[in-house]
Amino acid sequence: MRLAYLIIVLFSFQYITAQDIALLHYNGGGDWYANPTALPNLVKFCNANIHTRINTKVESIETDNPDLFLYPFVHMTGHGNVFFNADDKENLKHYLISGGFLHIDDNYGLKPYVEKALKDIFPDQDFVELPATHEIFKSPYNFPEGLPKIHEHDGKRPQAFALFYENRMIVLFTYESDLGDGWEDPEVHNDPESVRQKALKMGANIINYVFNH
Repeated sequence: MRLAYLIIVLFSFQYITAQDIALLHYNGGGDWYANPTALPNLVKFCNANIHTRINTKVESIETDNPDLFLYPFVHMTGHGNVFFNADDKENLKHYLISGGFLHIDDNYGLKPYVEKALKDIFPDQDFVELPATHEIFKSPYNFPEGLPKIHEHDGKRPQAFALFYENRMIVLFTYESDLGDGWEDPEVHNDPESVRQKALKMGANIINYVFNH
Protein backbone atom coordinates (compact mmCIF):
# COMPACT_ATOMS: atom_id res chain seq x y z
CA MET A 1 0.00 0.00 0.00
CA ARG A 2 2.78 2.41 0.92
CA LEU A 3 4.59 1.72 -2.35
CA ALA A 4 1.40 2.21 -4.38
CA TYR A 5 0.73 5.53 -2.67
CA LEU A 6 4.32 6.62 -3.26
CA ILE A 7 3.99 5.86 -6.97
CA ILE A 8 0.80 7.91 -7.17
CA VAL A 9 2.44 10.84 -5.43
CA LEU A 10 5.51 10.60 -7.68
CA PHE A 11 3.31 10.58 -10.76
CA SER A 12 1.36 13.62 -9.65
CA PHE A 13 4.33 15.61 -8.31
CA GLN A 14 4.91 17.42 -11.59
CA TYR A 15 1.32 18.69 -11.61
CA ILE A 16 1.43 20.31 -8.19
CA THR A 17 0.99 24.07 -8.48
CA ALA A 18 0.81 24.90 -4.77
CA GLN A 19 3.67 26.88 -3.31
CA ASP A 20 3.43 25.48 0.21
CA ILE A 21 6.64 24.91 2.12
CA ALA A 22 7.30 22.64 5.10
CA LEU A 23 9.70 22.17 8.00
CA LEU A 24 11.48 18.80 8.10
CA HIS A 25 10.87 16.80 11.27
CA TYR A 26 13.86 14.48 11.50
CA ASN A 27 15.03 11.99 14.14
CA GLY A 28 18.28 11.78 16.05
CA GLY A 29 17.74 14.20 18.91
CA GLY A 30 18.52 17.41 17.05
CA ASP A 31 16.15 20.32 17.62
CA TRP A 32 14.42 20.28 14.25
CA TYR A 33 11.84 22.71 15.70
CA ALA A 34 14.37 25.52 16.30
CA ASN A 35 13.48 29.05 15.14
CA PRO A 36 9.67 28.64 15.28
CA THR A 37 8.91 32.14 13.91
CA ALA A 38 11.47 31.96 11.09
CA LEU A 39 9.57 30.28 8.26
CA PRO A 40 6.26 32.12 8.85
CA ASN A 41 8.14 35.43 8.72
CA LEU A 42 9.98 34.42 5.55
CA VAL A 43 6.69 33.41 3.92
CA LYS A 44 5.11 36.77 4.78
CA PHE A 45 8.13 38.59 3.38
CA CYS A 46 8.07 36.60 0.13
CA ASN A 47 4.32 37.00 -0.35
CA ALA A 48 4.61 40.74 0.18
CA ASN A 49 7.73 41.36 -1.89
CA ILE A 50 8.28 38.73 -4.60
CA HIS A 51 4.67 37.91 -5.48
CA THR A 52 4.54 34.37 -4.09
CA ARG A 53 1.33 32.91 -2.68
CA ILE A 54 2.72 30.58 -0.06
CA ASN A 55 0.45 29.28 2.70
CA THR A 56 1.36 31.28 5.82
CA LYS A 57 0.66 28.24 8.01
CA VAL A 58 3.89 26.26 7.70
CA GLU A 59 3.49 22.58 8.59
CA SER A 60 6.15 20.17 9.83
CA ILE A 61 6.59 16.91 7.92
CA GLU A 62 8.32 13.69 9.00
CA THR A 63 11.15 12.52 6.77
CA ASP A 64 9.46 9.20 5.94
CA ASN A 65 6.00 10.68 5.28
CA PRO A 66 4.83 10.26 1.63
CA ASP A 67 3.16 13.68 1.93
CA LEU A 68 6.67 15.12 1.70
CA PHE A 69 6.11 15.06 -2.07
CA LEU A 70 3.37 17.67 -1.71
CA TYR A 71 5.91 20.36 -0.84
CA PRO A 72 8.25 21.74 -3.52
CA PHE A 73 10.41 23.33 -0.79
CA VAL A 74 11.35 21.75 2.55
CA HIS A 75 13.44 23.53 5.17
CA MET A 76 15.66 21.88 7.77
CA THR A 77 17.46 23.45 10.72
CA GLY A 78 18.79 22.63 14.18
CA HIS A 79 21.92 22.29 16.28
CA GLY A 80 22.36 18.58 16.95
CA ASN A 81 22.31 15.04 15.70
CA VAL A 82 20.48 13.99 12.54
CA PHE A 83 19.50 10.37 11.96
CA PHE A 84 17.74 8.94 8.91
CA ASN A 85 16.54 5.34 9.08
CA ALA A 86 16.02 3.19 5.98
CA ASP A 87 12.51 4.53 5.30
CA ASP A 88 13.68 8.12 5.81
CA LYS A 89 16.53 7.66 3.34
CA GLU A 90 14.33 6.04 0.70
CA ASN A 91 11.60 8.66 0.96
CA LEU A 92 13.94 11.64 1.03
CA LYS A 93 16.01 10.36 -1.89
CA HIS A 94 12.96 9.81 -4.08
CA TYR A 95 11.58 13.19 -3.08
CA LEU A 96 14.76 14.98 -4.06
CA ILE A 97 15.42 13.21 -7.36
CA SER A 98 11.76 13.58 -8.35
CA GLY A 99 11.73 17.38 -8.19
CA GLY A 100 11.85 18.26 -4.50
CA PHE A 101 14.26 20.66 -2.81
CA LEU A 102 15.79 20.66 0.67
CA HIS A 103 17.24 23.81 2.23
CA ILE A 104 19.37 23.06 5.29
CA ASP A 105 20.24 26.07 7.41
CA ASP A 106 22.89 25.39 10.05
CA ASN A 107 21.67 26.90 13.29
CA TYR A 108 25.15 26.02 14.64
CA GLY A 109 26.70 22.59 15.01
CA LEU A 110 24.66 20.81 12.33
CA LYS A 111 27.37 20.37 9.68
CA PRO A 112 28.97 17.01 10.61
CA TYR A 113 25.60 15.34 11.10
CA VAL A 114 24.15 16.69 7.85
CA GLU A 115 27.20 15.67 5.84
CA LYS A 116 27.06 12.11 7.15
CA ALA A 117 23.29 11.78 6.75
CA LEU A 118 23.33 13.01 3.14
CA LYS A 119 26.38 10.90 2.29
CA ASP A 120 24.39 7.83 3.32
CA ILE A 121 21.70 8.80 0.79
CA PHE A 122 23.98 10.02 -2.01
CA PRO A 123 27.29 8.16 -1.47
CA ASP A 124 28.74 9.20 -4.83
CA GLN A 125 28.07 12.90 -4.44
CA ASP A 126 29.78 15.62 -2.44
CA PHE A 127 28.71 19.11 -1.50
CA VAL A 128 29.95 21.76 -3.91
CA GLU A 129 30.48 25.31 -2.70
CA LEU A 130 28.50 27.82 -4.73
CA PRO A 131 30.49 30.81 -5.98
CA ALA A 132 29.27 34.35 -5.33
CA THR A 133 28.47 34.56 -9.05
CA HIS A 134 25.78 31.85 -8.83
CA GLU A 135 22.34 33.04 -9.87
CA ILE A 136 20.84 32.26 -6.47
CA PHE A 137 22.70 35.34 -5.19
CA LYS A 138 21.51 37.58 -8.03
CA SER A 139 17.72 37.60 -8.09
CA PRO A 140 15.49 39.18 -7.01
CA TYR A 141 18.05 40.67 -4.60
CA ASN A 142 21.71 41.08 -5.40
CA PHE A 143 24.36 39.70 -3.04
CA PRO A 144 27.64 40.40 -4.86
CA GLU A 145 29.69 38.73 -2.12
CA GLY A 146 27.49 35.64 -1.95
CA LEU A 147 25.84 34.30 1.19
CA PRO A 148 25.47 37.04 3.82
CA LYS A 149 26.71 36.73 7.39
CA ILE A 150 23.80 37.02 9.83
CA HIS A 151 25.12 35.64 13.13
CA GLU A 152 28.69 35.15 14.30
CA HIS A 153 29.64 31.75 15.70
CA ASP A 154 33.20 30.59 15.06
CA GLY A 155 34.48 33.55 13.08
CA LYS A 156 34.30 31.60 9.83
CA ARG A 157 33.08 33.00 6.54
CA PRO A 158 29.54 32.11 5.40
CA GLN A 159 29.39 29.38 2.77
CA ALA A 160 26.63 27.93 0.59
CA PHE A 161 27.04 24.28 -0.38
CA ALA A 162 24.87 22.38 -2.83
CA LEU A 163 24.15 18.86 -4.01
CA PHE A 164 23.16 18.39 -7.65
CA TYR A 165 21.26 15.63 -9.42
CA GLU A 166 21.26 15.62 -13.23
CA ASN A 167 22.41 19.27 -13.21
CA ARG A 168 19.57 20.35 -10.90
CA MET A 169 20.26 21.64 -7.42
CA ILE A 170 18.43 19.39 -4.97
CA VAL A 171 19.97 20.43 -1.64
CA LEU A 172 21.26 23.80 -0.45
CA PHE A 173 23.21 23.89 2.81
CA THR A 174 23.81 27.38 4.22
CA TYR A 175 26.68 27.31 6.72
CA GLU A 176 28.11 29.93 9.13
CA SER A 177 25.36 32.35 8.12
CA ASP A 178 22.36 31.40 10.28
CA LEU A 179 19.69 32.81 8.01
CA GLY A 180 16.93 31.33 10.17
CA ASP A 181 17.92 33.43 13.17
CA GLY A 182 17.61 36.50 10.96
CA TRP A 183 14.13 35.44 9.88
CA GLU A 184 12.86 35.21 13.45
CA ASP A 185 10.76 37.87 15.18
CA PRO A 186 12.89 40.96 15.96
CA GLU A 187 12.74 40.51 19.74
CA VAL A 188 14.12 36.94 19.61
CA HIS A 189 17.71 37.90 18.75
CA ASN A 190 17.49 41.72 18.78
CA ASP A 191 19.09 41.92 15.36
CA PRO A 192 19.17 45.33 13.66
CA GLU A 193 16.54 45.66 10.96
CA SER A 194 19.28 45.89 8.33
CA VAL A 195 20.53 42.43 9.33
CA ARG A 196 17.02 40.97 9.32
CA GLN A 197 16.42 42.43 5.87
CA LYS A 198 19.59 40.79 4.54
CA ALA A 199 18.47 37.43 5.91
CA LEU A 200 14.93 37.76 4.57
CA LYS A 201 16.12 38.90 1.14
CA MET A 202 18.53 35.97 0.87
CA GLY A 203 15.72 33.65 1.91
CA ALA A 204 13.54 35.18 -0.79
CA ASN A 205 16.29 34.51 -3.33
CA ILE A 206 16.33 30.85 -2.32
CA ILE A 207 12.55 30.57 -2.57
CA ASN A 208 12.57 32.36 -5.92
CA TYR A 209 15.29 30.07 -7.27
CA VAL A 210 13.47 26.91 -6.22
CA PHE A 211 10.06 27.96 -7.54
CA ASN A 212 11.58 28.92 -10.90
CA HIS A 213 13.70 25.80 -11.42
